[in-house]
Amino acid sequence: MVDLITVGRVNMDLYSRDIGADFADITSFDAAVGGSPSNIAIAAARLGVSTLAFTAVGDDPVGDWVVRYLRDERVDTGHVLRKPGHPTSLALLGVQPPDQFPLLFYRHDPADIHLTVEDAAALPLAESRALLLSGNAFSRGTCVEAARLCAERADALGLVTFLDLDLRPTDWSHHRAYGLTLRTVLPLVDVLIGTEEECYLALAPDPRPVRPDTPLDADQRALVDDLLAERIAGGHPSTVVLKRGSRGVTVLDAKGRVDVAGFDVEVVNTVGAGDAFAAGLIRSRLRGLEWREAARFANACGALEVGRHGCSASFPFADEVDALLATQVGA
Repeated sequence: MVDLITVGRVNMDLYSRDIGADFADITSFDAAVGGSPSNIAIAAARLGVSTLAFTAVGDDPVGDWVVRYLRDERVDTGHVLRKPGHPTSLALLGVQPPDQFPLLFYRHDPADIHLTVEDAAALPLAESRALLLSGNAFSRGTCVEAARLCAERADALGLVTFLDLDLRPTDWSHHRAYGLTLRTVLPLVDVLIGTEEECYLALAPDPRPVRPDTPLDADQRALVDDLLAERIAGGHPSTVVLKRGSRGVTVLDAKGRVDVAGFDVEVVNTVGAGDAFAAGLIRSRLRGLEWREAARFANACGALEVGRHGCSASFPFADEVDALLATQVGA
């Protein structure tokens, strides 16, 4: 029995050790596993959730390193598959607090986009409690069909399916392709997790190109509110968790709206905060917490992560989150 199965990419991430340096001036890097769904598997495991990562690496030393890293974090790697001839994905990150974190992906033909329907059919979904899909998993390769099969099987089995929108623009052929694809997946999703910008690009029928880290204008935010209300009224998804950065989180469902404030912390590195948040949210819901308490725990996970250097290497443990919740005022 496993609590959570995550679906989607995995990277070897290289993080600048030279905090504040321009990218051209970086002299050395730290290594960690990255890729949103795999990060969520690691972060959830640190919070006491039994996790299985469904992804792929190359038949190469970098793939060996990734698999060992995941195992060391107590993530089940029985379905981290090898795809010979396709390299393990790589990402490099500069760290210039508080708001500059240049991120470069090397994903020309990464192994994780070559997951297949046959690979997905072998997953132990019937022995799990929840499924976490990455929006990025639907962007390229045979992974699109594999991820869709996971969603369909989870729906048939009655699992709780979370979709983290996880927008990576460079992996999509066009900004419209993102929404056109993901809107076909939403009928299989119970909980949608995303920023306002991601929700706009995923749901708007005629979106203007926007950067995932650029705030929407008032008209765009109003459109997102209307589109989310329409989706929730139709029951697909039944719940939306809207991440608003320093403004906290809004949870929307048929019962109404819950706003949960964030924590006031000094930002060291924002990369990975959303993954820590998602892991905290899923952990809390699997433990039966109501949405307000789940969002507050998730906010604390994200707050701890942004105050640390690195990504998966610095995800918090449950006792650290509890300590923060005990000493700071949340929502």
